[in-house]
Amino acid sequence: MALVEGFSSAAQVPPSGPQRPAEAVAPARIRVPTRGNRRLEGLIEAVNEDAQVKAWWHMAQVNANRLGMSDHSWVHVQIVCNIALRLYRLLGRRGVEPAMVSDHAMSARDAEVVIVAGCLLHDVGMSIHRSDHEAYSLFLAADKLGDLLADTYAEPERTVVVAESMHAIIGHRRRGEPFTLEAGVVRVADALDLAKGRSRVPFEAGRMNIHSLSAAAIDEVRIEAGEERAVRIEIAMNNSSGIFQVDELLATKLRGSGLEQHVEVIARIDAEHEKRLVPVFRI
Repeated sequence: MALVEGFSSAAQVPPSGPQRPAEAVAPARIRVPTRGNRRLEGLIEAVNEDAQVKAWWHMAQVNANRLGMSDHSWVHVQIVCNIALRLYRLLGRRGVEPAMVSDHAMSARDAEVVIVAGCLLHDVGMSIHRSDHEAYSLFLAADKLGDLLADTYAEPERTVVVAESMHAIIGHRRRGEPFTLEAGVVRVADALDLAKGRSRVPFEAGRMNIHSLSAAAIDEVRIEAGEERAVRIEIAMNNSSGIFQVDELLATKLRGSGLEQHVEVIARIDAEHEKRLVPVFRI
């Protein structure tokens, strides 16, 4: 099974060089496998028509460029949304219950809306500043999410969905302590945008250091149904330096996510000269 349905992260790269704002946001269009979830379709339709959200995504990437960081554009948002749905649906196959069901007597499909809403806006605070960007994302999301969901939910359900989505946004920070399955899924999905050197660990452009080397060492990330656990994440590396990426970024987000008992991570080095050094790394 591919990482996400019908979407290749390796084929997607943010544009380089300056662009006028209208030109920069024009290509931004989120696609996810909705599987007939009408409320999720409504959210995606609303965000794809919202120029302000797209401008936030654009500015997040502008600031990432200023800091010499890797992709924080709408491409990152697209990838994280798809990864999050993949994780959530695999967990659902094993009967892992989301907060929208256990706490609110709503549906598993409402949980998909919460997850995708959290993914869509989790990094918009980067449009303001990198430091505390998760908190800035909350400021922006507080005014925007209600509008995006206005045609999808009536009150009081809309406020519940907004609150749970905002919890997922703040929960993706390093010590976010998510309380819900939905927030844990967003947190881990954000860290899984690793394939083909797409690592989000900041590094200085052009500098050869452990950050840039470990990012380049990640060839592929596959998310499959597990045997003993609900989810099995397999990471193919071409060099053992990729372990830094897996342990520093992914393991940090997985720990404390609430998903630890449901997810197995295996990183493999396929290069022949690496086999004796560290053939398999597990979380």
